[in-house]
Amino acid sequence: MRPNPAPREEALAFKSRGGFGRVFKATGYSLAGLRAAIVGEAAFRQLLALSAVLIPLACLLEVSSLERAVLLLVVFVALIVELLNSAIEAVVDRISLELHPLSKQAKDMGSAAQLISLLMILTVWLVILL
Repeated sequence: MRPNPAPREEALAFKSRGGFGRVFKATGYSLAGLRAAIVGEAAFRQLLALSAVLIPLACLLEVSSLERAVLLLVVFVALIVELLNSAIEAVVDRISLELHPLSKQAKDMGSAAQLISLLMILTVWLVILL
């Protein structure tokens, strides 16, 4: 027996068909996501504050272009990881606020990814500066 195709058709109705309109909508969704992270996620705001120090510092340091790029890259990676961690938490909470081992595991893994990205910042900055 074939599954009902209606859910797929409903999903496609929400998809953009392409072109400039798609890029415009995608930009709006991205900005909404950034706004949600800034307003609703203290960890993201803290990381933004750290980034506000590290990004200008990376631009002012007398290092090679490659070293500067790596210093900046690890900061941006940590911001990306925090956005993904927050998204995981939101999805888990959307499914259920009930305590469940798989929910805990998903949230803990997202947190571990963020810890590793912060350790990456520390390691890269220390290696380049020392």
